[in-house]
Amino acid sequence: MVSSHETPTSPRLDTPAVATSNAIPRGAALQLLLATVGFGVNFWAWALMGPLGPAYKTLLGLTPFQQSLVVAVPVIVGSLGRIPIGGLTDKLGARVMFPAVSFLTILPVLYVGHLATSFVTLLIGGFFLGLGGTAFAVGVPFVNAWFPPARRGFALGIFGVGMGGTAISAFTTVKLATSHSASFPFDVVAVVLAIYGALALLLLRDAAGRTASSGSFWARIATAMRLKVTIQLSVLYAVGFGGFVAFSVYLPTYLKNAYHLTADDASSRTAGFVVLAVVARPVGGWLSDRFHPVPVLTVCFTVVFALAAVAALQLTLLPGATLAFLGMAAALGAAAGGVFALVARVAPADKVGSVTGVVGAAGGLGGFIPPLIMGYFYGLNGTYTIGFVLLALLAGAAALYTWTAMRTANA
Repeated sequence: MVSSHETPTSPRLDTPAVATSNAIPRGAALQLLLATVGFGVNFWAWALMGPLGPAYKTLLGLTPFQQSLVVAVPVIVGSLGRIPIGGLTDKLGARVMFPAVSFLTILPVLYVGHLATSFVTLLIGGFFLGLGGTAFAVGVPFVNAWFPPARRGFALGIFGVGMGGTAISAFTTVKLATSHSASFPFDVVAVVLAIYGALALLLLRDAAGRTASSGSFWARIATAMRLKVTIQLSVLYAVGFGGFVAFSVYLPTYLKNAYHLTADDASSRTAGFVVLAVVARPVGGWLSDRFHPVPVLTVCFTVVFALAAVAALQLTLLPGATLAFLGMAAALGAAAGGVFALVARVAPADKVGSVTGVVGAAGGLGGFIPPLIMGYFYGLNGTYTIGFVLLALLAGAAALYTWTAMRTANA
């Protein structure tokens, strides 16, 4: 998988990682919990604008494409921002970076909640709100350093439960805005971020054996991007996690337009999608530890291919569509867990943050583009069929690539 001049000590993808010890260090469970909570809180902030997409459209008279852009901007910034944040985490450690990201995210949360009242100001607020999405690149190297190789797939899957912050947003944002005020959900999240940042300062500890990166920041990023495994895993994560992100931010809009649901009902159904994906992520990590990530990912992408093809039929009955989307949620969540089980196996210890940043950025970018495509084609012809056809083709290609190139790269 990796050429001889890149990382000769990296384990092969077609062989299981061998740990010198499978013992979990004392305190690892608490640190995993803190990282997972931090990931969830920051993702809650990151996803605040998605459930309000239909409201923004009504209040500001946005076109379908403008509405898609508003909810997608935090995704692209939170994705690209993972590259520098991952590199900084390699250098400074999560004990510094988790509180820093949490405290800084408070500023755009309050800005969007209180000052963003036009299309342009929403885009500006969403741009900086993307900072919350970078917390992922802080947590992966942190958890990776705390757990032995044979346990990392499952541990990273547990950490991935933090993406359930998007479910909290989907469940609560519209309800809080309706029952109190439009700014209230943002105020709540700002307080929660402040509390978590303080707790992280007090309780978070980097693993004793953590290998800090040396050299310049840009040199570390460039080295990570030159690794063959970084590019390969970025492609797979763009499909797996990107599909999850795309649905988590755009599903409320899709359900309202396609099935004429209320904003509250659409957000609640989206939360169900997110919860199932969150639950499936550690399952994907556990299965990857037990069998190997390649067959797990192949099955997941094949399931997404089949169900996206079903969704392209534009089922008129909501129960049938619900089953298709829930099936995709489980497959996409498990795929996200499988990809980072591979990261834990092949990324050099001192470059996990940098590799995670690049791979995580690719996943987020994979979530940025589909809402724009969906919004564009819906505005053009009033149907989402083409968007689902493209998703099916992409998932089918990912399944084929995983089973061939990823399985036989070192043969």
